[in-house]
Amino acid sequence: MASDISLEELKNENIDLEGLPIEEVFEVLKSTREGLTSDDAERRVPIFGPNKLEEKKESKLLKFLGFMWNPLSWVMESAAIMAIVLANGGGKPPDWQDFLGIVILLIINSTISFIEENNAGNAAAALMAGLAPKTKGEIEAVVIATGVRTFFGKAAHLVDSTNQVGHFQKIIDLCNLTAQVKAKAHAIIDKYAERGLRSLAVARQTVLEKTKESAGEPWEFVGLMPLFDPPRHDSAETIRRALELGVNVKMITGDQLAIGKETGRRLGMGTNMYPSSSLLGQNRDESTEGIPIDELIENADGFAGVFPEHKYEIVKRLQERKHICGMTGDGVNDAPALKKADIGIAVADATDAARSASDIVLTEPGLSVIISAVLTSRAIFQRMKNYTIYAVSITIRIVLGFMLVALIWKFDFSPFMVLIIAILNDGTIMTISKDKVKPSPMPDSWKLKEIFTTGIVLGTYMALMTVLFFWIVHSTTFFSEKFHLTPLKTLPELNSALYLQVSIISQALIFVTRSRSWSFVERPGFLLLGAFMAAQLVATLIAVYANWGFAKIQGIGWGWAGVIWLFSIVTYFPLDVLKFMTRYALSGKAWNTMLHSKIAFTTRRDYGRGEREAQWASAQRTVHGLQPPLPHYNNDNHELSEIAEQARIRAQIARLMENRTLKDRVESVVKRKGLELDDIQLNYTL
Repeated sequence: MASDISLEELKNENIDLEGLPIEEVFEVLKSTREGLTSDDAERRVPIFGPNKLEEKKESKLLKFLGFMWNPLSWVMESAAIMAIVLANGGGKPPDWQDFLGIVILLIINSTISFIEENNAGNAAAALMAGLAPKTKGEIEAVVIATGVRTFFGKAAHLVDSTNQVGHFQKIIDLCNLTAQVKAKAHAIIDKYAERGLRSLAVARQTVLEKTKESAGEPWEFVGLMPLFDPPRHDSAETIRRALELGVNVKMITGDQLAIGKETGRRLGMGTNMYPSSSLLGQNRDESTEGIPIDELIENADGFAGVFPEHKYEIVKRLQERKHICGMTGDGVNDAPALKKADIGIAVADATDAARSASDIVLTEPGLSVIISAVLTSRAIFQRMKNYTIYAVSITIRIVLGFMLVALIWKFDFSPFMVLIIAILNDGTIMTISKDKVKPSPMPDSWKLKEIFTTGIVLGTYMALMTVLFFWIVHSTTFFSEKFHLTPLKTLPELNSALYLQVSIISQALIFVTRSRSWSFVERPGFLLLGAFMAAQLVATLIAVYANWGFAKIQGIGWGWAGVIWLFSIVTYFPLDVLKFMTRYALSGKAWNTMLHSKIAFTTRRDYGRGEREAQWASAQRTVHGLQPPLPHYNNDNHELSEIAEQARIRAQIARLMENRTLKDRVESVVKRKGLELDDIQLNYTL
């Protein structure tokens, strides 16, 4: 008997407490209507655990110190240790100034990072607290599960099964319909479905005794009612823009296949949809039997008649195919798939279960905000990519530039001034998070080859320009003669000149890495531009006026500062050219152009005959006033993937079919009314 089970055994037993009468529930739980005493509750906590989900708490101190544990911080920490441990030689004390400067810079960087991340975490916590369900009254209830054993704790598991009986099937069983009536009803349902309408079966029963215990008379089938459940008002526009952005959109619906296809057609999606039976290998028809499940899911525009486990399976298989998968949902049954997806999106009227399982919760009706989220995330990614290229370039530029100067001329640049450069750079680079950038029109990814190659090329070029500048200043009189300046001979003066040249070109590099085109064409954000001007004003004033004996620098005056700015501007422009050349070389087009220009050595089939014929055909279409064919996109990093392109083309065909159907209907009505199209001036856009 259930009452003989101990609490420890109850924890591991699979007993359906929801289906038991209330008195038996009390027996199983060893409780009464009066509830548990404090002692009873304390004894049960070690067995069942507290009534809350597991929450990982993170130490604020460890989180702060974590920002000092990364490769860049390791280098700075090693430099600080060397500055305090190693003496300067000649009986001089350790370099306390450099040690303090490095430590202060480390603390500043870690503090800024900690504050930013802590604010982001607090904002997310405040949002989730605002979305948490709140009780609006009091009821008496029996608690049969706590913590992770509740529904919210099991949100990542499947919540339903495929063995559900449909609404119409229940009516059939109740009314004992004949085969002829069932066939006619199914034909009507299919007809409704082709128009995108759901069907509601209606039956009635007469209960003469007028008591709920009475069995009543046999159920009588009354008829079918069509129901129209329109998509959200902005769904069509959202899908169109998503396809244009290279996002492959799939419809996962519990409706019939015909309803799904008609809805997809109205929304401008493709109609390459399949029933749920084709997903899990059950009753697959001949058209899909030979297609692997993963490939079927990847290329389909949607699936109809699905249950929660189907949604979960679709998301899982897409992720296994290395796709970043997002999903929208609103119901309890959507919670498992929302939790599994990389980006779960709960719509405005979603249930609490769907909200708790999602990464994004929409607070306003409609789906268009998803496009804004895509564009915003791509803009953020573009800023991260710009910063990464800048960081690689500037690291190579600083290390290689100062190393070559030290090796060639045995010149000892002031470490303290390196810290000043780093501090001013950090202040400027922080504003890149608010920079004005153009989101990528297609899905982007971390192209490490492009990032590191571009960084190495740009960093090496700037290092060589620093070597060239130092050689002109140190070993020639070119600047002194051309601009009538006093030659720089002392170590502090050379330090000041070298500091200003490195500072200007290092920070100006961010304008090159942030732009896809010429850096002076794409306007940066005002905050970034203002930070750059402020930092360089400070750097110029230091180089002109500072006389810091401990840092070994001496002011060089405005004349030399102007020459250094001129040199930096002249050597800045080739950075854009090098960026273009590197990108062109990495794309493979440079080699292909050189190879294909020699017909005898081309790798193209039939020496490129097919491509030349296609170009001629396209030209002829233009000559005769025909629309050019749809552009073909390959799987290049900067273009649509093949799958997304196929989905986009199917959507275009669906929109054309919708427009054609509308035109045919209008013309049919006009003819029946005996009207003339020219008289009512109808215009069609296909």
